[in-house]
Amino acid sequence: MDNNRRTAYEVLLAVESKEAYSNIALNDAVKRRSPEDEAFVRTLVYGVIENQIYLDYKLAHFVRSGLKKVKRQALILLRMGAYQLEFLGGVPDYAAIDESVKIAKKVCRGLEGFINGVLRAYQRSSGGICLPDSELDPVRALSVRYSYTEDIAALWVRMFGLKDAERLMAAGNETPPLTVRVNPLRTDGESLSETLRAKGFEAEVILDGMALKLRGSGVLADETEKKGLFSVQDVSSMKMIQALAPEKGDTVLDLCAAPGGKSLAAAERMGNEGRVISCDIYDHKLRLIERAAQRLGVTIVETRKNDGAVFNEEFAGIADKVIVDAPCSGLGVVRRKPEIKLHTYGKDLEHLADLQLQILETAARYLKPEGTMIYSTCTVSEIENRGVIDRFLKKNKNFFAAEEKQLLPHIDNADGFYFCALRRFE
Repeated sequence: MDNNRRTAYEVLLAVESKEAYSNIALNDAVKRRSPEDEAFVRTLVYGVIENQIYLDYKLAHFVRSGLKKVKRQALILLRMGAYQLEFLGGVPDYAAIDESVKIAKKVCRGLEGFINGVLRAYQRSSGGICLPDSELDPVRALSVRYSYTEDIAALWVRMFGLKDAERLMAAGNETPPLTVRVNPLRTDGESLSETLRAKGFEAEVILDGMALKLRGSGVLADETEKKGLFSVQDVSSMKMIQALAPEKGDTVLDLCAAPGGKSLAAAERMGNEGRVISCDIYDHKLRLIERAAQRLGVTIVETRKNDGAVFNEEFAGIADKVIVDAPCSGLGVVRRKPEIKLHTYGKDLEHLADLQLQILETAARYLKPEGTMIYSTCTVSEIENRGVIDRFLKKNKNFFAAEEKQLLPHIDNADGFYFCALRRFE
């Protein structure tokens, strides 16, 4: 039995049954099973998840009883086989089908004949299946074509219109670039780029030397990363820190800090002079921040176990700058976590927005007069973004929005990310 495909199957099962994050489940499975072709495993896992709704739409044409009645293990194998048949031209059809059947004999014995029959029917007839009519039901058509749930498709059509919603959905299915934040405490953009190029990596200096766009196998395992010369971070987060503009000697409070990228970016920008208090509710996440700070040579970051939604008297009026990178739906990072595309949110967005507002209002009590507070999310959802800001400003007349930005992957080549810099004027 093919260890590569079995590894991919286990990852997909974990995502489906345990709601595991695909990236974490994938890394764990690779370490545990040591597949021969890790790149193929990653392609298969992400490909199936990114195209799940599309694959299910087609597979349903070959299962009379409907996919809801198909055993979970069998359905995952059907998706794996169908994805290989349709999208992986380098994989022979017989291998895609036969290897799916072999795994079925181990994980859902008795259904191997069913899986063989469905995949052979898919092989013969998939190309003749028409997708939903974009004129009759544009939301359904977008949902199937790009494999987002209909409520996400409907949300983005309302926000952007059909054309731009489709561009956004298409961009969400692309592989994101690898960008890293240069650590100015230890190097600069030009020097780091020259070092990495000499090692055979492609490195492009961006954001006025603040960051690099990298290409090349093994770059994140290079000694330059271990020595703290850079940190992986999307350009959207770096632009948010630019808008916050922390200065030497500032006290910066990061209320939802883990895994710590924005806290550490602020500390670097401050020249490691001042105070950065990084908060989270989980001890193990605080330890991650501490280890990252040590790697980067940052000494001004203090970690605190703290609930951002609950007022802490210790922080009252102490901060020059406050970061509220609020928990959110994550609709802006589907390129990195494609399973997000498959969620049906219902009232969840409203509940999230209420929590986000609660954290933001709590954060406002920590800010000094004339200070700056920045609210950010990694989502593309008006209720979580401008909606929260509007509600906050309506209740807090001593604040105004100084800078606001919604970054979009198809326009900015960055994660879908929102931030708003709020200034207190008394």
